Amino acid sequence: MHGGRYHADCILNPNILLRERVNEMKLRTCVTPEGKFIFGIHKPNFKTANLRENNFLQVLGLDTADNPVDNTRNFPEGDVEETQGEWIYEIPNPFPFRGATYIDRSWAETKAADPLTIGLPKPGPVSMTDFLSKLLRCDKSHKEDVLDEAFADLPEAILAALASTSTDPDDLVRLAELSCEFVYDQEENLPIGLRYEEDNRGRRIPKIRNHELFETLVNNIFLPDIYKEVMVLRPGVQGDSEIVGELPSRLDSHVFEYLRRNSYVPWGHYAANIANDLVRYTIDDLSDYDFDGLRHLYYQRTFVRLAKQLGIQLAVRRKCLTTGDLEELRKEVMKELEAQGAAALSFDATIWGWNFGFDYAASGYRLHASHQQIHQQYAMVPQEVKAAGPEAVMIPSYSCGDLVAEFVRAYQKEHNSSFFADYLAAIRNNSRMDEKIGRQAELVVFEDEHVMLFVPKAQTSQWELQLMTLGPVGNILEADRYVRKSLNDGILTAMRVLTGLGAQMITVIEFSKRIGVKDIDQRLLYSFLPKNPYSMGAFSEAELRYINGHFPEDFAIACRLKLDSN
Repeated sequence: MHGGRYHADCILNPNILLRERVNEMKLRTCVTPEGKFIFGIHKPNFKTANLRENNFLQVLGLDTADNPVDNTRNFPEGDVEETQGEWIYEIPNPFPFRGATYIDRSWAETKAADPLTIGLPKPGPVSMTDFLSKLLRCDKSHKEDVLDEAFADLPEAILAALASTSTDPDDLVRLAELSCEFVYDQEENLPIGLRYEEDNRGRRIPKIRNHELFETLVNNIFLPDIYKEVMVLRPGVQGDSEIVGELPSRLDSHVFEYLRRNSYVPWGHYAANIANDLVRYTIDDLSDYDFDGLRHLYYQRTFVRLAKQLGIQLAVRRKCLTTGDLEELRKEVMKELEAQGAAALSFDATIWGWNFGFDYAASGYRLHASHQQIHQQYAMVPQEVKAAGPEAVMIPSYSCGDLVAEFVRAYQKEHNSSFFADYLAAIRNNSRMDEKIGRQAELVVFEDEHVMLFVPKAQTSQWELQLMTLGPVGNILEADRYVRKSLNDGILTAMRVLTGLGAQMITVIEFSKRIGVKDIDQRLLYSFLPKNPYSMGAFSEAELRYINGHFPEDFAIACRLKLDSN
């Protein structure tokens, strides 16, 4: 039905390559032991049998000279033949479990001509209050009451759309008062808290009239800060989750760590939030010190949990460890782990993730998770879990980093070569997919002596970035204070670049090596996955087939330009 060929960056003459290398590579990956990328190019030509019985000819309209435009071309008489179909690049993901990426050449060439077109426009101002004020014909003394009544009569879908998109604080305050009941300061008429009521189990809960409206509002940065504070930021207003860690307030930063007991993660997980005495809704608001604090609580909680498993006694209570204390604890854990062995750990893998951004569609679909106060989550998972049934059978417990480990072992066995060493070499040796001489080919966006931020050759979202350790560091326990600082800087840099390009919803995940594992070269890897408004994900993505409209090299150019402009 169609023709295709493979291409490898490492071959100057593409006709020499290939079948031998492809046939000997049993693993589906774009990385070769030569430290190059390999990918396919579909050049379709096909013929389709015409099985249609009837014609349904109609006039579609008129052209500028009032001549009729019809649909004759939609009803051919014979078979249909495509002799020169659009080229499609097929790039196996470096990691086989993440599928493959497909790039339409015509879309990508448009971006290649001007990489600065890669970006999203900033949303414009939205105000229902201004709109209604122009329509209302009543004296000023009654105007506010009439506006309140008008808002109360708006359809549910319009309320949801306004809560998500309005930039007018007056709109949002009116919506807030529709969503829940406030307690007000009598003199200044500002909210000082929420009204509480008892549920059917006798618990005191906020009196919320419209939960979807409430949740959408509290994620809108234009809601006045005092309303954010009493609706969602104040400790306890979202529930009874205990605060079990804190980076104390200093240098205009303050971070809390919440324990989520009844968690989707077995044994609970933790959440780091900027504390309620500050407001951090955007990446531009987030300082380096803020982000170091969020990550510090992740490192601290993990090292403390590992120390406890290994029998290391901690005298510290009700106090945040300093960076120096944390590094000493890490070294002690590493030493004790070496002595006792990895079997001493029942929990030996980390989870760290970040859903940044929120949106709620007027149709009722929640498009992303909550993001107020730059909320991040982390946990640890065990080596094994007991299987259901009377027999005490243990099965491996899942960690996404295990998928990387399995592939790295298979790659090492097949090629007698380190995958990550080859992957780094392929990134550094990269050639443009369109083979255009003179255009930039670098995939690297940011690099220091410890980490590299880069555009993966096969992106699993329109704008995916990845951050990887350059040395043999596979998890945060193996990362000393300098590597940890580089990781923090790299993650924050990636988020600043992506939001600078217009991304409003981004998921970040960590692929880490099991703690104590020594037999593989598995590097710590972070994947940044923006939600592009034009490709939120559908059946192709469910099949792990990712459709992109740009070459990875051109997205790297756009990222570097945005980084330079910050």
